[in-house]
Amino acid sequence: MKSKLTCLLICFLILACNNNNSLSFEPLTIATDSCENCTSVRIEIPEATGKTKLSKTINSALEGEIIALLNFDEESDAQNLEEAKEAFVYDYKELSGKFPEESMPWEATIEGTITFENKDIITIKLESYIYTGGAHGYGTNRFLNFDKLNGVELYQEDLFNNLDEFKTYAETLFRKQENIPADGPINNTGFMFETESFYLPDNLGYTENGLSLFYEPYEIASFADGPITLTIPYVEVNSFLKYPQQP
Repeated sequence: MKSKLTCLLICFLILACNNNNSLSFEPLTIATDSCENCTSVRIEIPEATGKTKLSKTINSALEGEIIALLNFDEESDAQNLEEAKEAFVYDYKELSGKFPEESMPWEATIEGTITFENKDIITIKLESYIYTGGAHGYGTNRFLNFDKLNGVELYQEDLFNNLDEFKTYAETLFRKQENIPADGPINNTGFMFETESFYLPDNLGYTENGLSLFYEPYEIASFADGPITLTIPYVEVNSFLKYPQQP
């Protein structure tokens, strides 16, 4: 009898553990009403369902990133996506009231996609385009990486066994990709690394093709150069990762 109870308990624990990192999503769309010459906001992201720690972590992280993207004056106290949308529209109305000659409607488009998922890791990329006046808008990507088992967001220092060693390796690949001499200054061909030395981008994440390092416009180059991306196949980067992946 004891042995049957023990087996049942073990099976229950295994199912419970497996359930902790199981995920399902529903599409979430938040948008302003369509009208001519109006400020527009459109947000389309995957929303994690259920009440698990992981679901709450993912939804909270996505919400925080999007609120920050829509925060024009850095004084918004928006607590959710609906309030962030309304604050963006309100900020435009406030500014256009003061400067009617520069009242071209603003635009914000944010789309979230899952770029990688297995039993250990899930990565969601937020692609955004924000226009708040001027000659052009600003487009960028944000990668959010999550540990599925522990239900936590992973930051840059959480991804590597030794961050400095990886940075050295990434610089070698970056120089090769961008045709920068190995023994020359990192800005030798026109890049604009502020410290005159290589550094990792703020955004990096798991994709099906490998670990993607994404430098936003202006981060290391001019706006005209656009974003700079370095994708390292897992077969090359796995030795540096705390969460290695099958090539």
